Amino acid sequence: MNKGEACMETVFKVPTPKNEPVNDFAPGSAPRALLKQAVEDMSGQVVEIPCIVAGKPVFTGRLVPVVMPHSHGHVLANFHAAGAPEAKAALEACTTARAMWQNMASQDRMAIFLKAAELVAGRHRAWINAATMLGQSKTCHQAEIDAVCETVDFWRFNPSFASQLYLDQPQSAAGTWNTMQYRPLEGCVLAITPFNFTAIGANLPTAPAMMGNTVIWKPAESQTLSAYVTYKILEEAGLPPGVINFLPGFGQEIAPVVIGDASFAGLHFTGSTAVFRQLYKGVAQNLDTYRSFPRLVGETGGKGFIVAHPSADPSALVAAIVRGAFEYQGQKCSSASRIYVPRSLWSQMRRTLIDTVAALKVGDVADFSNFMGAVIRESAFLRLSNLFDAARSDPHVTMLTGGTVDGGRGWFVQPTLLITDDPTSRFLCEEFFGPVATIFLYDDDAFEDVLGLVDSTSAYALTGAVFAQDRQAIALATHRLVHAAGNFYINDKPTGAVVGQQPFGGARGSGTNDKAGSVHNLLRWVSPRVIKETFDPPRDFRYSFMMPMPPF
Repeated sequence: MNKGEACMETVFKVPTPKNEPVNDFAPGSAPRALLKQAVEDMSGQVVEIPCIVAGKPVFTGRLVPVVMPHSHGHVLANFHAAGAPEAKAALEACTTARAMWQNMASQDRMAIFLKAAELVAGRHRAWINAATMLGQSKTCHQAEIDAVCETVDFWRFNPSFASQLYLDQPQSAAGTWNTMQYRPLEGCVLAITPFNFTAIGANLPTAPAMMGNTVIWKPAESQTLSAYVTYKILEEAGLPPGVINFLPGFGQEIAPVVIGDASFAGLHFTGSTAVFRQLYKGVAQNLDTYRSFPRLVGETGGKGFIVAHPSADPSALVAAIVRGAFEYQGQKCSSASRIYVPRSLWSQMRRTLIDTVAALKVGDVADFSNFMGAVIRESAFLRLSNLFDAARSDPHVTMLTGGTVDGGRGWFVQPTLLITDDPTSRFLCEEFFGPVATIFLYDDDAFEDVLGLVDSTSAYALTGAVFAQDRQAIALATHRLVHAAGNFYINDKPTGAVVGQQPFGGARGSGTNDKAGSVHNLLRWVSPRVIKETFDPPRDFRYSFMMPMPPF
């Protein structure tokens, strides 16, 4: 410090976060007009997306198209796919930026993300919504609750959680001062994000970055457009070069380079269970090369359930099934894809449920009257088409409605209801990641038995719900299904977790349950150090019990 300079330290408290209100895009409203214009403008251009390493664009020349799933002949963007050279450069950029970023005052780091939240909530709202609608085939409502509201919530609530964490300090005995220092990890973090939520793409790289880590971000190929928009907003908010390095491309080319480097310190992942296990094994094989044991945080697959008690409200149950199973084409890890219904209740709701699902409109998301868009890519379309063929040939399965596909213009899959009499059917066990829900009927007096089925049938434990008016049934289900879901809902669909209200994550085959949208997740990205200072230390090594007896 130069002579005459003053060192200024502040204790900071970020603005109290509140969940971002959801626009309803009512006819004639200004938000609706702005969004429609943004969709039209973005549809009329093809964006060239580079890698961004150390704050500089990198054009690899390996162009990969990003298309509209609901109009797959329409190219929205081309991204320059990263490979091993770009991954190595990103590792170097992380190392170079680390000291600057870790030494930046935490309130200055948080200010960047708070500003980014305001940009998304304000003048960039229509831009990120349009990118999500067109690139991921989300309706205006699904885009709004994801790309805008959840992203904003992550970037407002996480700084608040971090400030609370920094204030969590140990007690000090007389004559001493104990402090807890929340250090960033000693190395770089790899964030691998999925196609289905723009907000997950926003959160996975930024949660570690908020805590002082430098990050390599590999977004899903089909989500690259909204991921790029997200990155550009962070850049505008003041994110320094090299803190988050943006590498669109293919995981099998990028991940082994990063995971194989001695500086690898953590993985923040959302995607399939199979891929996470593969990455976990890769980390295990490289354990001897790392400076520290890496932090592995994963939110993976799901087979969300709804179990109804005979006392359940049939109208509420129908609404929950329709929304929980078919919003965003069932492409949510929390999607309600297995439904357990008592026979007496089924007789009351069967016709209403089938007719409601059959009437759901599927089509171009630019048409605001559609409830669903298209599935994300051709491989998903073909997989679901084959699944319907398998359902038709299964003697234990009946197709109640749906089961048709149309790939001419877009990858459209009709919402499909199945019913099976086999409690171990693959349709009740496997994750299909599409608009498919399977119903299993049980005798009214077998509620306790069916709870055992719910708990044991699937390898996953992400989300689930119980519907009942009988409080004893609710209490029983809550107790018996304690390990069956990391997010458990009572008389509500098992989707739509809100940051700050329902921290999200599951266990078993659904991941490490580190609860995105809470302080629990942020704790994974720090390595605490305790510092004890003694103001007047002892000057004699001997303890009192060692002293000679005083004379009588």
